[in-house]
This record gives sequence, C-alpha cells and structure tokens, in this order.
Amino acid sequence: MKTKIHIFAIILCSFTLLSFSQTNDNYKSYGDSFDFSETIDYELNKKSYLNKDDKVKVEGEILSTCPMKGCWMKLSVAQDTILVRFKDYGFFVPKQGAEGKSVIVNGNISVDTLSIAQLKHYAQDAGKSKDEISKISKPEITISFLADGVVIGN
Repeated sequence: MKTKIHIFAIILCSFTLLSFSQTNDNYKSYGDSFDFSETIDYELNKKSYLNKDDKVKVEGEILSTCPMKGCWMKLSVAQDTILVRFKDYGFFVPKQGAEGKSVIVNGNISVDTLSIAQLKHYAQDAGKSKDEISKISKPEITISFLADGVVIGN
C-alpha cells in the first residue's frame, strides 16, 4: 500500500512540475510576481483607474523598450500608447527583442506630464539624433504606468 502511495505522489509531483515548466516557457516575468490571469478591459475602464491608488493589470503590445538599460517601455493598449516605468528602478526589461510581444503590467496608471528634460532624456535613450532631440520644446501629457511587475509573452 505504501508503495502505491509513493508512486502516486511521484506521478503527481511530476505532472505538477511539468505543467509549471510549460507555463514558465510561455512567458518571462520581471519585478514582483502577480496573478495575471485576469486583466482590466482597458478601453472601458481606464478613466475609473487613472490617478487612483488601486493596482491594475493591463495587457498590451510592446512598441519599444529603453535600448540603454531597459528602464522603460512603450505599450500599445487599445487606442493609446502608454509609457511604462518600473517602481523604484527595481527591475528592468530586455533592451531589445521585446518589440511586438504581448505584455501584462501590474501597477498604477495615471495621467502624467513629462517635462522637456524627461522627453529629451527618453529620446536620447531611444537613440534619437541630436537634431530630433533639439526639436523637443514643450512638455507632453501622457498616460503613464508605474509597474511593480511585468510579464512578457514569448
């Protein structure tokens, strides 16, 4: 009887480990882990979550990431482009190769004004020419996301 229980336990553990590794192969996480099985319907709910303390999970497509350090990324979500930064610079995402991949971010969403200095810094990070950077002359209002966790699909 004990042998049957041991065999059953080994088989159960094997299936558990196998399913975990298959799930892990489908994504790569950065920062704090979080349950990403449900995300908000961004298009319908963005106004109710802007500038709130509530954490939200938003799914989108990566347009670009910071090629210098991976310290920010731009996402396409519904009809918007969202600038994602990472809480306390506690983690970074890949500097290249993430464009076009599906992503889920967990954190706080807000309307933010990016200063001219910030915009020039991001343009420099993105490898823009000095001419392009010098044309930045006014702040930009944007939808920002301060993420404490990120999951990127493979």
